[in-house]
Amino acid sequence: MALWKKIQKIGRLLLCFKPIFSVKMNNSFSKFLILFLLFPIMVSGSTLWGKTGHRVTGQIAQNHLTGKAKRALNDLLDGHSLAFVSTYADDIKADRTYSKYSAWHYVNYPLGMSYKDSEKSKYGDIITAIEECKSMVKNEKNSREDRVFYLKMLIHLIGDLHQPMHASRAEDKGGNDIQVQWFGEGSNLHRVWDKNLIESYGMTYTELATELDKLSKKERKKIQEGTIYDWVDESHQICGKLYDSVKVGEKMGYQYTYNYNDLLFQQLQKGGFRLAQVLNDLFD
Repeated sequence: MALWKKIQKIGRLLLCFKPIFSVKMNNSFSKFLILFLLFPIMVSGSTLWGKTGHRVTGQIAQNHLTGKAKRALNDLLDGHSLAFVSTYADDIKADRTYSKYSAWHYVNYPLGMSYKDSEKSKYGDIITAIEECKSMVKNEKNSREDRVFYLKMLIHLIGDLHQPMHASRAEDKGGNDIQVQWFGEGSNLHRVWDKNLIESYGMTYTELATELDKLSKKERKKIQEGTIYDWVDESHQICGKLYDSVKVGEKMGYQYTYNYNDLLFQQLQKGGFRLAQVLNDLFD
């Protein structure tokens, strides 16, 4: 980001000199510079496993679909892969029409408590959203448009379910208010797990998916055991350990990646294998 700061300064100087070049210059110059200057801000604001994490879970799941599920998904998704549509639920956030789905990406409840025993949000949460998506996709009487929409949401939400900070606590907004330093740049605990860890590893989603999809059938079946209620409590418990391990203002870097990359990979694996299980059951 230090490089981007220098580039931004140059961009601002160019804006200052624009009148000198041409009084009647069209707006394309200004539009380009505005996008140019905002680009690092837009990128740094991306969240929710980032695109890489969701595509990893999608790619792993794609490899473990039954023939029946493959055919149904191929039809509903017009031949697109799970990885391709896995970021849809984040992409639509730019449209305020979809604001009511914001609460679907996470759930907050007190640490040490199970989801079933917790007070539920009137706006819904990731668990109620997953159940609704499954119901909408399963019912073939629903319009194709609705089934496709909820299918894309479901694919994304199963990924989010395995990002520990999405099964978090409300008082710090899922770790967003816990400020830390990531290799000298400002970040927060939520962003570390959404984006920083996986991006710092430096592999593409296809490379990661290939490396993580090497478990035996017995190991995969073990991961796929349980329900979404078990899975959210599992993520919630991991989240509690992450809270215990961090200090506000902590300088994170190579030691943190060394300590937590394995956990990151495990959660991506679980998200992928469990997504396959959910989809196979849905189209069985």
